[in-house]
Amino acid sequence: MKVLDIKGIIFDYGGTLDTRGDHWSEVLWQGYEHFGIGVADDEEVEPGVSIYKQAFRDAYVYGERALAVNPIVTPDFHFEDILREKLILELNFLAGKELLETGKDDSEKQAKLGNPGKDSDASSESLFLSLSDSEIQQIAVDMARYINAKTLALLNENKQVLEHLKQNGYPMVLVSNFYGNINQVLKDAGIDGYFEDVIESAVVGVRKPNPAIFALGVCALDLPASQVLVVGDTYGKDIVPAHKLGCHTLWIKGLQWEEKKVDESIPDGIIKKLSEMEEFLKIS
Repeated sequence: MKVLDIKGIIFDYGGTLDTRGDHWSEVLWQGYEHFGIGVADDEEVEPGVSIYKQAFRDAYVYGERALAVNPIVTPDFHFEDILREKLILELNFLAGKELLETGKDDSEKQAKLGNPGKDSDASSESLFLSLSDSEIQQIAVDMARYINAKTLALLNENKQVLEHLKQNGYPMVLVSNFYGNINQVLKDAGIDGYFEDVIESAVVGVRKPNPAIFALGVCALDLPASQVLVVGDTYGKDIVPAHKLGCHTLWIKGLQWEEKKVDESIPDGIIKKLSEMEEFLKIS
């Protein structure tokens, strides 16, 4: 393991500071499993009651797209509010409700869930959840509260890492693909005071994996890219563009959206939890 000679740090947020490198689809799926809606691959789906993971993944993609193109999230949204709205969108998809426009193929995917037909391993019976609008609202509220509590516990743990880095003189910047309310989320988590600047995609108009958003973070640190460390959970959106920019990188690797063979020599290191990054730094 090499010790990195860096002067400043850029952090991703979602999946990096609020999970152990786990893709947020996996975090939400664990919530579905906890509430008895999601079933494991080796279990049988009960139509109207539970769903299989691929159906959830289609719903997750729809939810992310809908949030991106519809003015749902406002700057004063708390993280639990975002979770609730995500879950409402997903559950509407899974229950066969009318979808918001995304400009993509979400309606076609939803239709296949309602009528699996010959192209599915499942029976031709509809696999929609049997949920009323009021049931969807209540499940979303309860599940959001459950997931948010787990997230805050991990954020509190990672706050200790940020504090230690601050005490050791490392200036830090946050660079995130987010919805326009990241400052409220950071404040709720009690970590808003650790960053010299916050670069949020919805505000600056550029998203990862475009290296330009990391260039804004480097400029905010007022350092050469070669003296900046980028810590992120997504290989293609964090590690690769930051590396192209000339930054050092650490990949916090947890449960991925999909397992792809990647060049693991590109990041300077691969870690499983945030505290492990200190082993790569000149920390007293």
